[in-house]
Amino acid sequence: MTHIAIIGAGLGGLTLARVLHVHGIAATVYEADASADARTQGGMLDIHDYNGQLALKAAGLFDEFRRIIHEGGEATRVLDPHGKLLLDQPDDGGGRRPEVHRGELRRILIDALPHGTIQWGRKVTAVHPLGDGRHALTFADGSTVIASLVVGADGAWSRIRPRLSEVKPAYVGTSFIETYLFDADVRHPASAKIVGGGAMLAIAHGKGIVAHREAHGVLHTYVGLTKPQAWIASIDVANAEAAKACVAAEFDGWAPELTALITEGETAPVVRTIHALPIGHRWNRVPGTTLLGDAAHLMPPDGKGANLAMHDGAELGKAIAAHRGNVESALAQYEESMFTRSSKAAAEAAITHALCFDDANAPHGLIAFLSGA
Repeated sequence: MTHIAIIGAGLGGLTLARVLHVHGIAATVYEADASADARTQGGMLDIHDYNGQLALKAAGLFDEFRRIIHEGGEATRVLDPHGKLLLDQPDDGGGRRPEVHRGELRRILIDALPHGTIQWGRKVTAVHPLGDGRHALTFADGSTVIASLVVGADGAWSRIRPRLSEVKPAYVGTSFIETYLFDADVRHPASAKIVGGGAMLAIAHGKGIVAHREAHGVLHTYVGLTKPQAWIASIDVANAEAAKACVAAEFDGWAPELTALITEGETAPVVRTIHALPIGHRWNRVPGTTLLGDAAHLMPPDGKGANLAMHDGAELGKAIAAHRGNVESALAQYEESMFTRSSKAAAEAAITHALCFDDANAPHGLIAFLSGA
């Protein structure tokens, strides 16, 4: 009997486990976090009708997904540093890329799996090939399991990737600093107004303030800075006020309702350096193991990552079900199509990232791109 070990309980790994379950195939998800609530699960995601939504349909969870949509969240606006509105795209209600909160979407997937499918607090520390496609997985607690199929769904710094590829993610030159405002319509009305009902991007060459409206008046901000890693590492995150002041200084002269998204942040700033794998990253077929999501094709964030991970999970699950008894055929089919779609998506993500942070004429190139010009 094939023991399928999925490493990582992110959206991609959970989608794979759920699609396998729909087809009557058991799998075990091993997750390093101690529980589903061990850490926050990010912000809003736009789930696309051509990949993420298809994955949820394959998982039999589309109706549940529809119930957590943040109405109006598809709206997008672009501003200049002085707060002037340059592009305003309202939510047309078409459902092509509705917004949901990552944590709520993950909860739907977790709740749809049989009890015991996910083993929490199981951090993989080593992977040893045993031949015939089997692998021994060693965990931080010293325990070991043997699997005949290992799927690395464990993100940017995957412990499974080195079994297939020597390539490591590289810093793209930009980092994000996350902040939050709560009850913003009452306590931060100017910032709430400028963000609007969905996503807001205020960008200039090498920097930007991007914010999403979440439920219950929450504004979730991602401050982008193109800086060397040493400069980013010098931000004193242990001193929240000093960290906010350091970041805000890079936006001197910007509209106060924009900089307030930084200076009035109500949580300790979280710094995230952005890394990516090369466009077109692929590997030769290695028996008994494969990758999905960021472990396979990490790219700068542009709204595609979660969708791709779920699509990978669904397509891999369907391939395994279609090739019962022949895992290698399933993996070969999955990988070939995944390489093609992820290469295209990574090239698009690189273009979007460049329009936001590398374009001396920003934000006008991004506006033209979003407008379809």
